[in-house]
Amino acid sequence: MNSFSGLGPSSGFLQSTAWRAALALVVVFVMLAMTGWTAIRGTKEDANPLATAKAAWKHATFLGRPLPDPNGSPTALRAFFAGLARTEQQQLAARYPLVVGNMGGAPVALRYHANRMAIDDARAIEKKRMTDHRLTPVGRQEAGRLMHRLESLMSPGRQILAFDPAYGGRAAEVFGNLPRADRVSVVVPGVDTDLSTFERTARATSAPVGMARALYRAERDAAPSTRTAVIAWADYTSPSGLGVEAATGQLAEAGAIRLRGLVKSLPSADSVSLFCHSYGSVVCGVAARDLPANVEDIAVAGSPGMRAGSRTGLDTRARVWAMRDSDDWIQDVPYLEVGGLGHGADPVDPSFGSRILSADGAVGHAGYFTPGTRSLRNFALVGVGAIGSVDCASADPQCSTDLA
Repeated sequence: MNSFSGLGPSSGFLQSTAWRAALALVVVFVMLAMTGWTAIRGTKEDANPLATAKAAWKHATFLGRPLPDPNGSPTALRAFFAGLARTEQQQLAARYPLVVGNMGGAPVALRYHANRMAIDDARAIEKKRMTDHRLTPVGRQEAGRLMHRLESLMSPGRQILAFDPAYGGRAAEVFGNLPRADRVSVVVPGVDTDLSTFERTARATSAPVGMARALYRAERDAAPSTRTAVIAWADYTSPSGLGVEAATGQLAEAGAIRLRGLVKSLPSADSVSLFCHSYGSVVCGVAARDLPANVEDIAVAGSPGMRAGSRTGLDTRARVWAMRDSDDWIQDVPYLEVGGLGHGADPVDPSFGSRILSADGAVGHAGYFTPGTRSLRNFALVGVGAIGSVDCASADPQCSTDLA
């Protein structure tokens, strides 16, 4: 017998289903609100200002001539800027700060200057959002945190090589004199990396800025006369958390393209070394086969795999180094790849073929760049080319030799 007179035989089920669907929508809305979704509801800010700026650049002229493709080769873009006077370069940077600040081939100092202007523009937007009552309290609070992060990026002396405020945001910062460096080290971080986590006050060396700053200081200590520069490279979209994104290679593929673009656009450097942490080692593994010849070393720490079954599978001429602390939880992930899930063999396994470095002193998954650790010193020695002095974790006679 039907519990609701006058309704069809399936109406109880339909009402129950409708009620559950309505409840689910309420739950979803509450979750979105709590995570700041309503922070953008009712606002009119550009969701992708860099893409918008590039579109405007492509349709513009300068000095009566069309502007070059902003995504063109670094060689072509370098030649374009070389043909401009300094004041003309500054005019372009002022008109299109986001484009110039992210343009491989543009003069490095000009990129720093352009990104400072772009960051200031983004800071002003977030400052307004802090008091925008169309936003939720969570949204206003997030705007305040981001505004202070952007203010920090504008501190005197900071050298921001790339900046994109869209979505979670991306950035890259240089330590040292990049145009004059003979050796350049690039720190490639892992999951949950965006503008809000680009640097940290507490546990500073667990964030890209702290990692790169610590490595730069360690390299200076290891070889004071060597002209070095270190880049904190968080200029790719990393996985959020340890879900499906982190277990697959899709974001690593996109990140690898950007990483190759960075290396190809470097203004100088006889030698480049990549230091890849956690999911960053997946990015480096995917990028390995198409990196320029001046990438001499790829060093990974706390790696879940490099999308390869062995060093040979990386198809690179670079030396491949690996380290893992005994307390690092990453060792418990399954080192395999099945149907696109997983990242392949363990780079620390002797059968992989890496040169295994000591990670003594590095506590847990985020401790590899902590000052005073053997892991950081080993990375610094690799970065300055003093590979004969590294501390190996195995008796492998090839570990500290010059043979690739």
